[in-house]
Amino acid sequence: MTSTSKPKSCCSSQPPETENRDLGLSAYGPLFVILFAVALGAAARHHTEINWSWHIWMHDFMGLFLLVFAMVKLFDLSSFATGFAKYDLLAARSRTYALIYPFLELGLSLAYLSRWQTQATYFATIVILSFGALGVLNTMRQGKQINCACMGKILEVPVSTVTLTENLSMSVMALAMLLI
Repeated sequence: MTSTSKPKSCCSSQPPETENRDLGLSAYGPLFVILFAVALGAAARHHTEINWSWHIWMHDFMGLFLLVFAMVKLFDLSSFATGFAKYDLLAARSRTYALIYPFLELGLSLAYLSRWQTQATYFATIVILSFGALGVLNTMRQGKQINCACMGKILEVPVSTVTLTENLSMSVMALAMLLI
């Protein structure tokens, strides 16, 4: 297998031009599995409710989603921080921010799951993930071909529309819950 036949990790020493960019949707299979499992988990958390509530489901979905994503980043925190700094605007300037980012996600996750300070949690989610989306958008506009560090080393996919959609959809869900 050549070095271009398999995507490199976010922290690869290979230059970006040697990374495989033609991954297709099949490369996102693990992400879809996680999203499906998180969606089911959120539904299971409130299956005994008499009336289905999208607000409650979104709240639980956000908590579980952020928990999983924080966890996979924490498996190899240093590698995550190195990869994240390649496309996040603040992480590029502050390794400390890159290192604490998974803990911010973990904190948000626990706030969602415990229903702690919901309005502040929604607002913090909007700010953090919208700002992250700006870095992703900037990277895409510059045509940089680097792997997303969003799932640590579990899933090696490029910073792409999927990454942007992930950040923006979480921001929109938090905004919807803030306004409801």
